[in-house]
Amino acid sequence: MPSFFSNKKLIVLLVSIIILVALIGYSLSDRQQETWAERFVQDAVGWVQSIVMRPAHFAAGFFENVSELRNIYEENQVLKSRLEEYAELSVERNVLQEENESLREMLDLDESLSSFQMWNAIVIHRNPDRWSEYIGINIGSQNGIDENMAVVSSDGYLIGKVQQASELSSRVQLLSDTDRTNRVSARIDNEQGSVGFIEGYDEESGLLILRKVDMDAEVEAGQLVTTSGLGTVYPRGIIIGEVEMVEPDEYGLTQNVYVKPKANLHSLDYVVVVERLSTSMDPELIEEGAL
Repeated sequence: MPSFFSNKKLIVLLVSIIILVALIGYSLSDRQQETWAERFVQDAVGWVQSIVMRPAHFAAGFFENVSELRNIYEENQVLKSRLEEYAELSVERNVLQEENESLREMLDLDESLSSFQMWNAIVIHRNPDRWSEYIGINIGSQNGIDENMAVVSSDGYLIGKVQQASELSSRVQLLSDTDRTNRVSARIDNEQGSVGFIEGYDEESGLLILRKVDMDAEVEAGQLVTTSGLGTVYPRGIIIGEVEMVEPDEYGLTQNVYVKPKANLHSLDYVVVVERLSTSMDPELIEEGAL
């Protein structure tokens, strides 16, 4: 019967297992530095991984580039279609402008409710205790600024009107000021062209309140609200916001339309003062409260 120790292969296998277990135990122990054998294995494995991963990364990058090129092509097609739409709108705008000028000439009218002049301004003051009521800007009467001029945000949305103008600066009353005289004659972009008055602000929801809208008017969420030009302050067509929701007034005779302002009234750095150029009514003939 052959001796156990005469089987060299079995002895080598057992010794290898013992050494492997010892190395594993040693590598799992709490040590600050790695042994040269561990570093060698790590380097060897890393070298093999780098060789294997290069073609894998190349293939992945190739497919990513193909996908990116496809996305760029699709975006390019969308931009082309939008450019064509923009060109069509530009042509339509020019045609409408020419027709408008022709009609004014036929009616012997020299002005329009949409005529205005603009001044750029920087917001230089804002009172934390009256944050939603007014802002201070860096231009005043020396620059041609006067009371009751409309003020819009840098992206062209209505934010309020000039309340007071000194020599070098002015105070702008915001749409979110709840003062009862803070009113704007506004128009809803629906089939009827319904008109009402912005005269209120819901601080909790951040919505303007458009009152006295005809009860039969078909008002829906998402419809655009702009200045009507029928008051004394604001030129026609300045965007105020979009309809958020509608409800009957307390007497059930008209509708209250809640409007989400397009301008961010809480974050204003640059604004534009807009002077209406069309003739307005004599203030003595108008009820209290500029529109």
